[in-house]
Amino acid sequence: MDAPAQAKMPPLWVVKLRAPFFTADLVPVLLGTALAWARTGAFNLWYFLLTLFGAIFINAGTNMTNDYFDHVWGSDEVNTEFANPFTGGSRLIQMGLVKPKEMLWQGIAFFVAASLIGLFLAFTRSWTVLWLGIVGVFCGYFYTAPPVRLSRTGLGELLVGLCLGPLTAAGAYVVQTRSLGWESLIASIPVGLLIALVLWINEFQDAPADAQVGKRHLVVRLGRRRAATVYGVLLGLTYLSIVAGVLLAGVTPFALIGLLTAPLAVKAYRIAREHYDHPRELTPANALTIRIHLLTGLLLALGYVAQGIVNLLV
Repeated sequence: MDAPAQAKMPPLWVVKLRAPFFTADLVPVLLGTALAWARTGAFNLWYFLLTLFGAIFINAGTNMTNDYFDHVWGSDEVNTEFANPFTGGSRLIQMGLVKPKEMLWQGIAFFVAASLIGLFLAFTRSWTVLWLGIVGVFCGYFYTAPPVRLSRTGLGELLVGLCLGPLTAAGAYVVQTRSLGWESLIASIPVGLLIALVLWINEFQDAPADAQVGKRHLVVRLGRRRAATVYGVLLGLTYLSIVAGVLLAGVTPFALIGLLTAPLAVKAYRIAREHYDHPRELTPANALTIRIHLLTGLLLALGYVAQGIVNLLV
């Protein structure tokens, strides 16, 4: 790798951890915590931070071990359509900047750190945290690790949405309240759908390489044209789930402010529909989907903050 290219790179640890994607953890933790405060008045900053760092550590472990196993699998080596920073992994192994085993063991260390936080929260708050954490660590490590390799089963996108949506939000709620609230599961469905769609749209550029090595996720199985249509349908279901949660499941009416990001979703879908087979032209849809996830999740959390304030006033 030449010196000018290296000079343009962010710090190595940022690339290695894929730290910008930690918004995937911040959003559901904020939502679950805000919901807990709005409904019960419970909020403990220390436990919030522990929950957030536990979720981030699982994400970091997932990113790093996935880089290693994608290298072993060979998918990153044959990937010529990747679009950094959204697809194709960190590329650090391929550029010779990090040794494969270093990436693996550092990733495992993050899983261990997350597990220690989870055990502490299980002992001090609720044993529900332990079971939620076990699911998160299992899905994170075995997303690409043998013998399970969830990403080749067609279940990977669903499990990512479940873990980084309802399960993380429910975990944050449990840590604050010591009880499992069904509302936290329902209110976070849009967040789960959107983070699954972040993975979904990022798989478009990776699909040819993934197909070569047998990594048959849903975009590979459907083909990029049909996957673009499903992408649009799932975006629509995201906003429908917000409305349905408010009308049918007791989600705060203030959550409807999450609908404000719908124009961005329309734009992202139009790009995906037109450029599903053009890796570089598709990158605005990659970026927009991340933005939609972050903004919608923050608006949902803000809706519960508004609900909490109203509760205090009345």
